[in-house]
Amino acid sequence: MPLLKRTSAKWCGLVAGLAALLCAFTASIAFGQTSMSLPTVWAAFFSYDPESAQHVIVTTTRLSRAIIALVIGASLAISGALMQALTRNPLASPSLFGINAGATLFVVLAITFFSVNSLSHYMWFALLGGTVAAVMVFALGSLGKGGASPLKFVLAGAAVTALLLSLTQGFLVISAPAIQGALFWLAGSVAGRTLEMLLPILPFLLAGWVAALFMGKSVNILTTGDEVAAGLGQRTLLLKAAMVVLIVVLAGGSVSVGGSIGFIGLIVPHIVRSLVGADYRWIIPYCVLVGGIVLLLADIGARFMISPEELPIGVMTALVGTPFFIYLARKGVNR
Repeated sequence: MPLLKRTSAKWCGLVAGLAALLCAFTASIAFGQTSMSLPTVWAAFFSYDPESAQHVIVTTTRLSRAIIALVIGASLAISGALMQALTRNPLASPSLFGINAGATLFVVLAITFFSVNSLSHYMWFALLGGTVAAVMVFALGSLGKGGASPLKFVLAGAAVTALLLSLTQGFLVISAPAIQGALFWLAGSVAGRTLEMLLPILPFLLAGWVAALFMGKSVNILTTGDEVAAGLGQRTLLLKAAMVVLIVVLAGGSVSVGGSIGFIGLIVPHIVRSLVGADYRWIIPYCVLVGGIVLLLADIGARFMISPEELPIGVMTALVGTPFFIYLARKGVNR
């Protein structure tokens, strides 16, 4: 049963979630191998001293890292919620569309054939690869009698993902330089990323957030079934295509910057539905807050798990997400 039943309670929940997000964001800036007090963080923004090493760390490294984690977490959570609505599969996530597999393959191809060795260049190849994979899945899932269906999307996603992963492994066998880059990409991380990498795709991600917010009512109708939705006058194929575009933009853009960060798109929508129910007009804004909080906390945990070294954030989310996935599978969750 949802914890927040009344509309007023849901609005209060949004305010509380925003406060929790600000706390997680502040903690992400303050805590790390070089931890610092809140007054120091405050002074770094409002009384910046270029001679202070802590101020330099806050403004040049921690701030951009926290922003990127927030944006990626929110985008992956929204894309996961849309993916589960589109496929009517509670265990679906953006990786079901082969976005992670496509991004990894194109990064490997970039390293193998174009000698690309820059994160900023990896980003564009990853975005292209994720887009190509998603288009393949949508095209295959829409073929045949009856057009697109949740089962077809699942089968097409599994087939395309298996194909792309096989191709990736093949290229890794013949290209030693690609192995290190691919392993780095597969681990997923927000460390070492800069705002210059995020800014080119940030407008598209924010536009995706806004579009998803306005699509909430239509997504609610779609989840009742194609026949019911069509009977209510909804253009289901057009809506599904729009949802696919949003999933590609949000998940593909996130993967292009942060690499293969899994499970956020799977677990966050379930956490949100346990709070607000199945109304996507509330699920989407809550996904922004909870997705950002979860990835920020995962990034903080990754800094201390094997201190003084850092654990890749993709590994951290997998450590949390795998038991959650097993729990959902055993419980037999409802959408």
